[in-house]
Amino acid sequence: MFGMRSPLRRRTRDEAEKPFWISFSDLMTALMVLFLVAMAVALMAVTQGLRTIESEKRERDESIRSCVSEISVIVQKPEFKGVQIRGHAIEFGTLAEFSRNGNDLSPDRRAFLRRFVPQVIEIARHESCHKWLKRVIVEGFASQEGSYLYNLNLSLERSQRVLCVLLDSSASDAPSKEDRKAIRTLFLVGGSSFNSVKKSPEESRRVELRLEFKELRKDCLAGEPACEDAPQVDLPWDEDSKCPVYSR
Repeated sequence: MFGMRSPLRRRTRDEAEKPFWISFSDLMTALMVLFLVAMAVALMAVTQGLRTIESEKRERDESIRSCVSEISVIVQKPEFKGVQIRGHAIEFGTLAEFSRNGNDLSPDRRAFLRRFVPQVIEIARHESCHKWLKRVIVEGFASQEGSYLYNLNLSLERSQRVLCVLLDSSASDAPSKEDRKAIRTLFLVGGSSFNSVKKSPEESRRVELRLEFKELRKDCLAGEPACEDAPQVDLPWDEDSKCPVYSR
């Protein structure tokens, strides 16, 4: 009787250990709940960001379609018969062709450009175009006659000639000062040599206007200052109508 151990001490030790294991279990449960909440919040943020990007993409695509559609209305006018729109490019056809080895335009072609381009500028000011239109590239082309470098320079001269025509303030039918400022800010020149040749050499000696739109930056959300475009530099204005391209 005296040699038997009492089980009371073991029960006391087991009962003392139970609160520790219960607390650890509750802690793990709480951590799991916090993890699930954090994952849910992260998924909601990602989903909202994707929805915002998709919404901006739809808005951009619709604005570009509207912009090109408005220009298409101008092209349908009888006075601009012969102008075509292919994708984001405005093709003038025979209305802006150059002579062989030439970089100058006839008076009637100059007058056509001074009538047509200001109407494109007016559409560029509309909300449908202004937000996403980045620049207008004046693309010059040349036929396959001659060497590549010679034709590359010739195509650049043809592009520059178009800007000389549009910015010539001394012309009787010159675009308004506001339009000339917009042209100088928005238009750039580009030369393509005999790339994208047409059926005949005459048709290849031409210029086109290519509309270039801003890309949607998927790493930015709308309204963030870091994603806004850099402010344009206000260049001093001049009325120098002398064209640096020598006619030939």
